[in-house]
This record gives sequence, structure tokens and C-alpha cells, in this order.
Amino acid sequence: MLLYKNISMQIVIVFISIIIFSQLSNADTGKETGLEIPRYVSLKSNDANVRVGPSINYPIKIKYVLKNYPLKVLEEYEEWRKVEDFKKNIGWIHKSLISGTRTGIVLSNDNKNIKLLNTLNGNVIGEIGKGNIINLEKCKINWCLVSAKNSKGWIDKKYIWGVKKKERIKINFLQRFEDLYLKSINYLNKIQKKF
Repeated sequence: MLLYKNISMQIVIVFISIIIFSQLSNADTGKETGLEIPRYVSLKSNDANVRVGPSINYPIKIKYVLKNYPLKVLEEYEEWRKVEDFKKNIGWIHKSLISGTRTGIVLSNDNKNIKLLNTLNGNVIGEIGKGNIINLEKCKINWCLVSAKNSKGWIDKKYIWGVKKKERIKINFLQRFEDLYLKSINYLNKIQKKF
């Protein structure tokens, strides 16, 4: 009888733990989509209104006129998403105006251009200026492969608004081999330059 009560008590504790854990894990997900909150999105069009509240009856607070502009989703309410831009402007936008496409904005404290590298800690292949919108092709812990117009390269993640500090985007199994290959080419190029 004592064994039965002990097992019953363990089962009750496990169920209570599951309920508590599920409540805690749901605290960081959107009530409407089940997606992570906060998360980054981008604008689908060149004409998007951000309102004071979650309805077309609320006044327009900001009008965005740049497709692919990145935003951070803070909350969800029915068809509306509370968003924040990189200047800390906050308002509500209809979900039909945003996309899951990942973009970012180049940041620079000293207004210098940010160097684009051909691989992590590799050779400089170009520069990109502060305030430019970039497509996030893939991100590692500290670096992102970005593209903008005709340029593509790696930049340090600290220069990007639109990606979380340790977030990884589209990194696959073969990435380590690609990195090793590019590091080898950079090393060989440096040796050739010495001769």
C-alpha cells in the first residue's frame, strides 16, 4: 500500500511539473501563432501603417515606405502584431503586412562603413554603410552572411539590428566544411602574396 501511494505521489508531481513547465514555456510564445516572442520579421510592401492600437480604428502612428524593413514582434492580438523598429518606435501592424523573411539594418557607432568579408575573419571584399537594409542569408553565433544589392559577405553580428545575439539562421551540417575550405583559400592567398 505504501508503494502504491509513493508511485501515485510521483505521478502527481510529474503531471504538476509538466503543467508548470508548459505554462512557463508558453510565456515566450505568441498567443495567436505559437511562434517565439520576441521575434524578427520584415515588411511585405512599400506602404505599411503602424497604429497606436490593434485595429484600423486607431490612428496611424508611423507610416513605413520601405519594403523589407525589419521589425521586432513584441505581442500578438488576433490579426495584429505589436512591433518595434530599431529606433524604438512601437505600434501595432496588421499581420498581412509582415513577412517571416529575415532582414536587418546595419549599425555603426562611429558612422564608419562595415567591412564585408569573404569568410569569417577572412579577406575584405567590400563595405556596407550604416542604415542599409540587408538580407540575412545565414547567421552563426557571432557572424552573419548578408546580401544587399550586388554585394554578399560576412559581417560581425554586433553591427546588425534584426537578429538576436546568439541566434543561428539557416546553418546546415556542411557549413563547417565550407568554412574550412574558405579559410584554406585565404591562407593560400596570403602565402602567395608574400612571394
